[in-house]
Amino acid sequence: QVQLVESGGGSVQAGGSLRLSCVASTYIGSRRMGWFRQAPGKEREKVANIDLDGNTYYSDSVKGRFTISKDNAKNTLYLQMNSLKPEDTAVYYCAACRSGGFCPANFDYWGQGTEVSVSS
Repeated sequence: QVQLVESGGGSVQAGGSLRLSCVASTYIGSRRMGWFRQAPGKEREKVANIDLDGNTYYSDSVKGRFTISKDNAKNTLYLQMNSLKPEDTAVYYCAACRSGGFCPANFDYWGQGTEVSVSS
């Protein structure tokens, strides 16, 4: 079992920045890691993920504004969010896949989430 603890959420005005962190209870270098979000009344959506080799994926809605990164030595995943918009308001979840290359679409392990609120 992998425990994930997110932090860094908060309230910010449009155009501002936040950096989310996710500390894992185990080594993250051998597994794909990702960020998801769920806005009120909407389905959960993928935001970004990063594979074992550091290759990254972003949803179109955040591409160019958000950056996913990780520090394997610290077992920590990050999401730098710049140029925030009101539509970025959501609960952001960190997720991890099982160790190795395979990763199901919904990942395997989830954090409790951290809230991000962006006002106009």
